[in-house]
Amino acid sequence: MSNSDKPFVAQHTIPKGVTATRWWWVRHAPVRDDGGNIYGQKDMSCDCSDRVVFDAVGKILPRNAVWVSSKLKRTHMTAAAIWDAGYPKPDTMPHEADLNEQHLGDWQGMNRAEFFANLPTNLDTFWFAPIDEPAPNGESFLDLYRRTQSAIARITAAHAGRDIVAVAHGGTIKAAIGVALKDQPDRGLAFTIDNCSVTRLDHMASDGHVGWRIPFINQQPWIASPEHAAMHQPAGPEVATTKLA
Repeated sequence: MSNSDKPFVAQHTIPKGVTATRWWWVRHAPVRDDGGNIYGQKDMSCDCSDRVVFDAVGKILPRNAVWVSSKLKRTHMTAAAIWDAGYPKPDTMPHEADLNEQHLGDWQGMNRAEFFANLPTNLDTFWFAPIDEPAPNGESFLDLYRRTQSAIARITAAHAGRDIVAVAHGGTIKAAIGVALKDQPDRGLAFTIDNCSVTRLDHMASDGHVGWRIPFINQQPWIASPEHAAMHQPAGPEVATTKLA
């Protein structure tokens, strides 16, 4: 049996009487054609040319999982690249608007480096604005957090006890981490979420009690290959900044 044919084996024990619903969050592949600008909910394509990355990601994802994604095509392209690299394509993958990236309103299309150069440094978040400040004609991070929280609750209830692969965005995954940290949206922003990385958050439920277990965040399985030290980061021409939307 080749390595690619070996069945996935879930780790971490589940206590008796507990239902574990395991969320496997995958951030979309790098956007290269943003011109160094903030894109938020703009429907941008992404670079799925690095098969080594998608092969590695597919190998750590569970088989027979429920797949969901946002409505933005960069998540659909990323999922398709994982399937093309050998992961068995699921029968369906619903597109969830609640898993979209934050709508950054009038900030979308602005030069990213210039935008952040004009902001005071915030060592708590490194985000576009305080969590409760909406972008002009857009959303706040708290708006994103609340719809992500709602989607997680709804999808978990519909697929309790299953593995769920959610292909989404950096902001969405940071929001999901805030949910897992017992409703601390600001703390989720402290985590870095790289393109194509995998984050695992386990929803645990028993007798009316709910908790979360966090096996890993921002896992980049392709780094394990000696032939491929890391996917080229950051995406696009904004090489001098680490603030990626």
